[in-house]
Amino acid sequence: MKILGIGNAIVDVLCKVSDDFLIQNSLTKSTMKLVDGAEFKKILSSLKIEETISGGSVANSIVGLSQLGNKVGFIGKVNNDELGRKYEEGLKKENVDYLFEKKSEPIPTGSCLILITPDSERTMCTFLGIAGKINDNDIDEKQIKNADIIFLEGYLWDKGEPKKAFDKAIKNSNKVAMSLSDLFCVERHKPFFLDLVKNKLDIIFANEQEILSLTDSNSFDDAMIYCKQIKKNIIITRGEKGAISIKGDEIEECKAITNLIIKDLTGAGDLFAAGYLHGLINNMSIKESLLKGTELSTKIIQKIGARI
Repeated sequence: MKILGIGNAIVDVLCKVSDDFLIQNSLTKSTMKLVDGAEFKKILSSLKIEETISGGSVANSIVGLSQLGNKVGFIGKVNNDELGRKYEEGLKKENVDYLFEKKSEPIPTGSCLILITPDSERTMCTFLGIAGKINDNDIDEKQIKNADIIFLEGYLWDKGEPKKAFDKAIKNSNKVAMSLSDLFCVERHKPFFLDLVKNKLDIIFANEQEILSLTDSNSFDDAMIYCKQIKKNIIITRGEKGAISIKGDEIEECKAITNLIIKDLTGAGDLFAAGYLHGLINNMSIKESLLKGTELSTKIIQKIGARI
C-alpha cells in the first residue's frame, strides 16, 4: 500500500447559509467547532440539506489519491449504524481499502455540518461521535508497516485514547505525513503539534494561518525562516497567493489558478494534499507535486462538496 490514512470518519452534511446565520449561532467563519449531539441537531433543525456524503479530512485526501490510481487505505472509527454503513460503502465505491471492523457501539457515527456562505467559505460544526474514540487497539502494526507513508490529521489528535492511536501509528511507520487541519486545532494543541512537527513527522501540510500560529510568527517571512530551520518538508497553502514547499533550504512555489467560478472551498486543502502526495509517491519533483496539488484543489472548489 502506498499511503494509509488515519483520520476522523465523519459523514458530511452540506447546507447553504447566510453570514447572519453564523452570527446568530456564534460561529466563526472558516473554522471548525466541536459540538455535542444536541447542539448539532439544534443548528441543523432550521436548515435545508443540500447533500450528505462520506467525509473527513484525511479520508477526502485518500479518496483523491485513489482516483489518481494509487493503492491506498483508510482507518477511521464508525458505528455499525446507518451512517456508518453508508460511510464504509462510500469508501469502497472509491476503491479505498477500508481497514476498520465496525461493530455496534453506544455512540453513533460522527457527522460534520458544513455551512457554506455566499462567498463560498465553509464553516464546520462537528459532532465527532464514535470517530473521536479511536484508540491504539484500532491500529494494526502490520498494516502500518506495509504502507510507504501514513497520513494523519490534526483533527484526530487529542489527549487520551486518540493520542495512543497516533503514537502507535507513528512508532510503526516508514514515513509520516500530517495535516495541521485547522487554526483552532493548532491553537488548542500547539505544544504537542510543535513536538510532532520537530521530532516525529516527515511531511507537514498547513495553510498560512495555521503555520503563523504554530510558529508564533508575526509575518510569513518569519514563519519561513522557522520552517527552514526545522529541516522537514513543510507545504503551505496560501489561497490566492498559491502554495509553497519548504525542505531545508530548498524552496519551491506554485501560483494559484485564477479566474475561477468558486462554488465551495470545502476540501481544498484535502485535495491539495492528495495531489502533492501523489507526486511524491510517483517520483515527481517537488515543483510537479505542487502543481498536481493545485490542479486537484482547483477542481474541488468549483463544485459543492469535498470529493471530485
